[in-house]
Parts: sequence; C-alpha cells; structure tokens
Amino acid sequence: MSFINAMQERYTTKQYDSSKKIDGDTINQLKEILRLSPSSINSQPWKFTFVSDQNTKEELSKVSWINTSKVVDCDTLVVFSRIDNLDLFEKQIETELPKGAVDYYKENVKPQPVEATKAWFDKQVYLALGVFLSACADMGIDATPMEGLEPKNYDKILGHSDYATLVAVAIGYRDQNDFNQPSKNPKSRIAIDKVIKSV
Repeated sequence: MSFINAMQERYTTKQYDSSKKIDGDTINQLKEILRLSPSSINSQPWKFTFVSDQNTKEELSKVSWINTSKVVDCDTLVVFSRIDNLDLFEKQIETELPKGAVDYYKENVKPQPVEATKAWFDKQVYLALGVFLSACADMGIDATPMEGLEPKNYDKILGHSDYATLVAVAIGYRDQNDFNQPSKNPKSRIAIDKVIKSV
C-alpha cells in the first residue's frame, strides 16, 4: 500500500478487537520509530510509555473520560509525556547535544517563562505524535489519539515524577463492526483548495 493510500484508510478507531494482538517485532519497530522522531535542536524532551499490562490499562481507563473502552480493549496504550523537570532536561542536553544546540536553548528558549519553555517541549512531543500516527497507518495498525484523559492521574498511575502526560494513543486492530471506519463513515476533510496555498 502506498503512503497516500494508508493515509486515506487511516481513521480514529472507536472500537477495538481485543482478541487481535500486535506482534512483538512490530511493537519494537514502533518504539524505534518514536526514538527516531524529529525535534527542534534534537532536544528530545520526552518519554513514551508502552502499556500492555491489562491491570494497568484498567486503571488508566478509569481516568480516560469517554475513552474507557478504547484503553481497555486496545492491544497497547502508548502514553506521550514531556519532560517536566527543567534541571533534568538541561543535564540531558549538556550530555547529549553539541554546543551549538545547547547555546540555542540557553539563548532562545531558557530566558522565556517556565510555562513557555514547557509549551516548547509540548510541541516537540506532538511532532513525535504525528510521526507515530503516520507510522501506524503505514504499518496497518489502527490507532486512536486521545487528549481526553486526566494527565495528573496518568502520571500517578505510571509513577512519572519528572515527566508530564500530554496525550495517549491506543493501538491495535479494529473491530470489524466499528462504525467509524472509512467503509462505514467516509472521511470528511476541508477541500484541498481551502487548506493548501501555492505561491
């Protein structure tokens, strides 16, 4: 399948077949794809938590608003978090990044208010989210990105102290009766000439 076909076929999955499992090699590929995701100055201010343990999914489902069944029935829930400890982040970039990148951070990002710096981290995590959803589509894996959750409770359940949950993605394989799949509910997008401009 071509990439454009994969994007035409992907959709936000509403109902999963809990009996269908993603094989371990595919999960490992998705982990590596996230590790390779782009970020400004290669900052990588993130953590990705793969949750396949059913008991943990059950706990998380209780703080996932209307997404309860997706969290419980999906094969794996991937939690996208940004680093929340600036000291830890600065130690990380001093170790991992070249001087030019560190200087960029110190001159352009660090002088901003803390909340603006964390918002910059958020943007990097969402870059990884886009890569991840595209990879899932290309690999024939169904996915549901979810901001409808309680981030602080996710952090508590997952034991995150230096990272803050932003979004989670349920992955697995659709139930054949899922009403939202394109064969039952055709995609709706704004016309290309209204969203794309060529100059």
